[in-house]
Amino acid sequence: MITMAETERIYNVPLRQEFRKAPTYKKAKKASKALKEFIAKHMKSDDVKIGRILNMKIWERGIKNPPHHVKVTAIKDDNDVVRVELFGYKYEQPTKEEIESLLKEEEKKQKPSKKKTKEDKKLEDDLLADVDQITGKRDKSSPKKEVPKVEVKAEVKEEVKVETSKEEAKTEKPVEAPKEPEVKEEPVKTEN
Repeated sequence: MITMAETERIYNVPLRQEFRKAPTYKKAKKASKALKEFIAKHMKSDDVKIGRILNMKIWERGIKNPPHHVKVTAIKDDNDVVRVELFGYKYEQPTKEEIESLLKEEEKKQKPSKKKTKEDKKLEDDLLADVDQITGKRDKSSPKKEVPKVEVKAEVKEEVKVETSKEEAKTEKPVEAPKEPEVKEEPVKTEN
């Protein structure tokens, strides 16, 4: 059986022409897609894998500002799989252990710690007791706590002062409301 040797090539891939077609919030995605298309066309293979360092280089300045060109090394193996990495670096496939450790780190970042301190537990118990007393429900498991009843007495007195200048006080006379005429009710006469 004759085996094919690995093919290694170096390319300077232009990305700007392709990512200019995309909106600003998708430019890095379009750049990585354009890189894959370029390598697939030139290396005559549909299976293209981008290396970790090259991917970091594309996303280094964020999604809105990828690099205009990248110099890469493309290696095609016997199974027509092309592995692309930034020029000067060797393509390294991460091991299962590395992938698992990265996934665990991401989960830790996303989930808050479940450890509660004594103060947190005490505050939670106090809040539960308060809620139970307010709603009238009490769990047997929650600690008993009496909440002192507070009587609220509030008196509001408002005084409205109208300030007028001396001239206005002299010229203005108080206006009295017209009096309504008094109506006398007369008994109704019935004829028998």
